[in-house]
Amino acid sequence: MTQKQRETVDTLLREAPLDLGGDVAVQRPLMEHLLTAQPLPDDVRTADDHLGGVPVVRVEVDGLATRGTVLHLHGGGFALGTAASSVGLAAAIARHTGMRVVSVDYRLAPEHPYPAAALDVAAAYAALVAEVGDEPVVVSGESAGGNLALTLLLEIRRSGLRTPAAAVLLSPMTDLTVSGDSFRANADKDPNLTAAALGTRSADYLRHTGVAADDPRVSPLFADLRGLPPLLVQAGSNEVLLDDATRLAARAAAAGVEVVLDVTPDVPHVFQAFAGILDEGEAALVRLARFVHDHTGVQTPVDAGAPTV
Repeated sequence: MTQKQRETVDTLLREAPLDLGGDVAVQRPLMEHLLTAQPLPDDVRTADDHLGGVPVVRVEVDGLATRGTVLHLHGGGFALGTAASSVGLAAAIARHTGMRVVSVDYRLAPEHPYPAAALDVAAAYAALVAEVGDEPVVVSGESAGGNLALTLLLEIRRSGLRTPAAAVLLSPMTDLTVSGDSFRANADKDPNLTAAALGTRSADYLRHTGVAADDPRVSPLFADLRGLPPLLVQAGSNEVLLDDATRLAARAAAAGVEVVLDVTPDVPHVFQAFAGILDEGEAALVRLARFVHDHTGVQTPVDAGAPTV
């Protein structure tokens, strides 16, 4: 774990032209370029497909005896990002867990406000569990995708659909009122997110819906969390969304949910995506894989003695 690595990632994010709160027509291609600038490893295989009528990208790593599937939900404030742009992180999750990953291309705001994304995610999940039979399923989500992962878990509980073995939430956005103290405390530490930008994207997501930002359907921090599957919540101490993660973990624990809160010092939002150049990101993915193994029984490549990079 080196300070130089952390400084490199911080500088990269501060100098990137991406503005999460900016015009989506401008910011979408910028985010796509930022997340896909590095080529995928030669052993990563992707395939475009549909689940429940929703576009998805299936991700596998050659040479892994895969069993089970991770349904992954990308970030981007409900307005940016794609399943394709999340393949780098999805492939890292596949490599570490030894599971297939399916990344969902849910509809984006403001063109498709709530509940479009939530409906897409639920449809994809229902089709996935019908497809895989008894094999284990895990839900993962980053940032706004973490929000959608939680709302999916709440919908699964309501509908009686098969519950996933566990859920992994990376820097989840859980409170659309943007009220956490970390929005102020970490304003200078966070290299790429601001309260204003997240407020803009939340407003886009709720535009013309009549749904308030504190409604538990869109801010799962305020939901009844009882009966959810085991949760792993990972966050970086430098991000403005830190309190979205820590408050969620506390409320989940108080509701009787098995939850692991994993905060890494001095790293930014969704730092796991930088595992190739940041030791802390790699270490977090190893811990993620151990958590998934503990709740699915799927042997990780780490357990099997295979290299993790």
